[in-house]
Amino acid sequence: MLLKFYKYQGTGNDFIIFDNRNNIIDKNERAWVENICDRRFGIGADGVILLENAIGFDFKMVYLNADGGESSMCGNGGRCLVNFAHKMGIQKQYYKFLAADGEHDAYVNSDTVFLKMHNVEVAKDGTDYWELNTGSPHYVKFVSDVKSLDVKSEGRKIRNSDSYAEEGINVNFVQYKDGELLIRTYERGVEDETFSCGTGVTAAAISWTLENGLEAGTHEITLHTLGGKLVLRLIKHAEDTFTDIWLIGPGTFVYEGLVEYL
Repeated sequence: MLLKFYKYQGTGNDFIIFDNRNNIIDKNERAWVENICDRRFGIGADGVILLENAIGFDFKMVYLNADGGESSMCGNGGRCLVNFAHKMGIQKQYYKFLAADGEHDAYVNSDTVFLKMHNVEVAKDGTDYWELNTGSPHYVKFVSDVKSLDVKSEGRKIRNSDSYAEEGINVNFVQYKDGELLIRTYERGVEDETFSCGTGVTAAAISWTLENGLEAGTHEITLHTLGGKLVLRLIKHAEDTFTDIWLIGPGTFVYEGLVEYL
């Protein structure tokens, strides 16, 4: 059977998206997902996203990692799926959709997608890192020269350390430069560095406000990934909780085609 797929990318974080509102695709077919995500023998992507129906919501987002396993929230993928939903006829001014970590709001302004992330209440201050969950678990470490870092090697060590080996964790290395943040991310499930990670950008921005003791209030932080620029807007409260977190950036259509399904 041939299925139509759509390739999207959000600052270089790329996805194969399917309209699965008729429940044709079995989410347990891990080998098939892994094969089509392979960059030499398949289409190539960081993951697969399924657009599905959900009662009380405009749609449901199901995200499958490149290794075929169902994963937690993906911020860049969420923005891409909002634009895909519009392409598939779900055309609204404001969207409310369901993802692995619960409900999300979103809207589109010109080519930019505004995606509301979940509130963050707990961040662990390690000896030289921050650990927090922004829809997916993240380890954030600030460094002096992120450009020269071997992210794949260093990220893999942390992800597979005794503390994180079983569940996995996404590892972010962040540098402050000229009033903005430079970030590179090693993602679990992909098991490699990706060009961008939306929940990682969210974790980095929050960690930066904690690392530097920023005052309570609204903050807008610009972050540069390997794949481009993202903006994080949030409200920091006196007790170091965070609300009204908006991940702002593109979700761009690349091409469409047909792929064999089982």
